[in-house]
Amino acid sequence: MTSGIDISVDVGPLRLKNPVMTASGTFGYGREYESLVDPNLLGAIIVKGISLKPRAGNRPPRIVETPCGMLNSIGLANIGLDAFMEDMLPWLRSLDTEVIVNIYGHSVTEYRELAGAFKGVEGISALEVNISCPNVERGGMAFGTDPGMSGEVTRRVKENTDKPVIVKLSPNVTDIRHIARAVEDAGADAVSLINTLTGMVIDIEKREPILANISGGLSGPAIRPVALHMVNQVANVTKIPVIGTGGIMDYKDALQFLIAGASAIQVGTASFVNSRTTLDIVEGIGRFCSDRGIERIGELIGSLKVGKVGN
Repeated sequence: MTSGIDISVDVGPLRLKNPVMTASGTFGYGREYESLVDPNLLGAIIVKGISLKPRAGNRPPRIVETPCGMLNSIGLANIGLDAFMEDMLPWLRSLDTEVIVNIYGHSVTEYRELAGAFKGVEGISALEVNISCPNVERGGMAFGTDPGMSGEVTRRVKENTDKPVIVKLSPNVTDIRHIARAVEDAGADAVSLINTLTGMVIDIEKREPILANISGGLSGPAIRPVALHMVNQVANVTKIPVIGTGGIMDYKDALQFLIAGASAIQVGTASFVNSRTTLDIVEGIGRFCSDRGIERIGELIGSLKVGKVGN
């Protein structure tokens, strides 16, 4: 890291040594990358989404490449709360970086119970709440597509945790700003966006969807312009910090999100292409600032210049 440059950032009550985080579901529980990436050099690790009970996920095929990206239909497979606490948490506690646990449920009660399970647990810095899941109590509509349901989940999680709460927003909505304001009003400490866009791929010989689940979540550089636009929209209407994610492949991509108003960024699909992408971005941000005499990364955050229409 370039000496003399302060690239630490604040995300609500969290102080990160740098703005680079791993996106949930793309970095396992952290230990899977231990031999490839020093996790202590990252701003934060966000672990794979945790549910109350273990989940096998969807049947294969559940990943397919697309131009400039990939579709996944993993189905939120995970080891479950108990195994996470017993097998993963001890190692995560040994790290010198912030550890954020992504949680998801299919009812408000599940979200609340999960949040409570981490109350008072050492080694966990914050919770990231995935609200892109279907609400089984209301006909399967995703929590994150309705401001009322988004706010309800956020309130229930907040009232049953002593951790900062980050709510991860879905882009599959009419206007993401409405959802962002709803979770902010409900007490969220920060928001992260965007989650994957819904898409599908068809095998033209079989005339069948390639994914067994028919549709999946599109990620990678193909969605970056959409993510960047939504991050800028949300940053302009909320007072809580925004964490940008979606197709970030290098430090230049990351800087776009910071300039658009994000306080930090998450790297996801890029880690499948190059396991060291996160560290390359940390180093690249430092060089960029050093070369331009920028002493603090905060000088770049939200510094987008927008001229008058027609100029």
